[in-house]
Amino acid sequence: MLDPSNVQDIIDVYVIPWGINIAMALAIFFVGRWIAGILLNVVDKMLNKAGMDKMLVNFVHSILNALLLLFIIIASLDQLGVNTTSFIALIGAAGLAVGLALQGSLQNFASGVLLIIFRPFKVGHFIEAAGVSGVVEEIGIFSTCLKTGDNREIIVPNGAIYGGTITNNSARDTRRIDMVFGIGYDDDIKKAKEIMQGILDADERVHKEPAVLIAVGELADSSVNFNVRPWVNAGDYWAVKFDVTEKIKLAFDDAGISIPYPQMDVHVNKTE
Repeated sequence: MLDPSNVQDIIDVYVIPWGINIAMALAIFFVGRWIAGILLNVVDKMLNKAGMDKMLVNFVHSILNALLLLFIIIASLDQLGVNTTSFIALIGAAGLAVGLALQGSLQNFASGVLLIIFRPFKVGHFIEAAGVSGVVEEIGIFSTCLKTGDNREIIVPNGAIYGGTITNNSARDTRRIDMVFGIGYDDDIKKAKEIMQGILDADERVHKEPAVLIAVGELADSSVNFNVRPWVNAGDYWAVKFDVTEKIKLAFDDAGISIPYPQMDVHVNKTE
């Protein structure tokens, strides 16, 4: 049979203190989770109000939730008398090891966060970056998905994009088309210029302001080259360029204006 005095001692020394510690640890855990939920809601509202991307808001929410949960667990374990100092050191060492192992991935992750925050381009923009070009379909935390004109899908690491030059062809509503047309030295420059001006004036997609530039840009080895620079809406860029190029070639043919091949005149002096 148990000695009543010993039972009372066990209750006083072990059961009651441990019961209080367990109850306090559980209280710390559940109250901490409740407070963490309030903080996360406040952060979400602040980020959404600031106009942050939904993906970034969700990512920040996940990271903060994990950090707060880790802090709450450590506080609960400390209430139970667990030595959390070594536990924290172990977590730090593990984090360092993982960071070194995933150095490239962390660079892509950091670049992805910066791309989402600073927004040098958005989904639907046509960009040139990391040696490739295409329409942005998705901006992820580690990589960005592009769709090319021939319907290929290209996955580009964010580190390669953010670490280089980004050309966003859709950032502005209008674009200038830079074209060069060459005619022969024996052809009528004024007539060629009038033909090109008439074609561009007749195209409703070409803006009147800024005015179209048609000027002799170079007296090349075998041709007189015109710089032709109309302004159009960004979405009409390629269609106008292709149409104008074809119309000018056909109009030159009808008017007898040549577009010469590269050529070289060789003069031979005969010595007696």
